[in-house]
Amino acid sequence: MERPPNGYAISPAMLDDITALIEVDLAAGQLFAPTGLIASEALGDHVPPVVFEQAISVGDVLKAHVADGPAVGFSLVSRRGGTLYLDQISVHPDHGRRGLGAALIHQVFQLARRRKMRRVTLSTFRDVPWNGPFYRRLGFRELQRRELADWMLDLERVQAASLDVSQRCFMMRKIGWL
Repeated sequence: MERPPNGYAISPAMLDDITALIEVDLAAGQLFAPTGLIASEALGDHVPPVVFEQAISVGDVLKAHVADGPAVGFSLVSRRGGTLYLDQISVHPDHGRRGLGAALIHQVFQLARRRKMRRVTLSTFRDVPWNGPFYRRLGFRELQRRELADWMLDLERVQAASLDVSQRCFMMRKIGWL
C-alpha cells in the first residue's frame, strides 16, 4: 500500500476543511492553463461548497495534509454505475511531485475495498503527464468507446461544455477485495 510521504497524512475531510479544499482545487486547476484543454473561463471554477458538504457527510472526500495542518490535496469520489468513480483528485502545486497523488489514489482503492466495490473508474486527459500516464502507472486501463456505460456518455456530454473531450478518456482499475 502506498503511504503518504514523510510529514504528510491522509484522512477523511471535515466540513471545516472546505475553504482549504477549494484553495487546493483552484491552485491545481491553474496547472492546466498552458495546455489549452480547459476553457479559460472554467479555470476559475472549483468544486462548489455544497458538493463538498454532501460528499464529506458520506465519507467521499479524503484530504492530504501536513500533520495538524490544512488540506494540501484531496480526492473526491462518488458511486456511479456500480463503481467508485474518482470525480477529482487535486494536489496543491506547492506540494506536488512528492507522491501525494499516488497516496490519495491508494486510499481510494482502500475505500473501494471497504465498500465492496470491484472497480474504480475516472475520466481524465489521455496524454497530460499528471493525468492519463499517471493513472496508467497505477494500474488503470483506458476503456474503449464500446465499453462506456450510458452514465459515462452522459458525463462526457456535460464535460464538453468546458473541456476538450476529444483529448479525454475513461479509465478503470479492478479492485480485489475478497
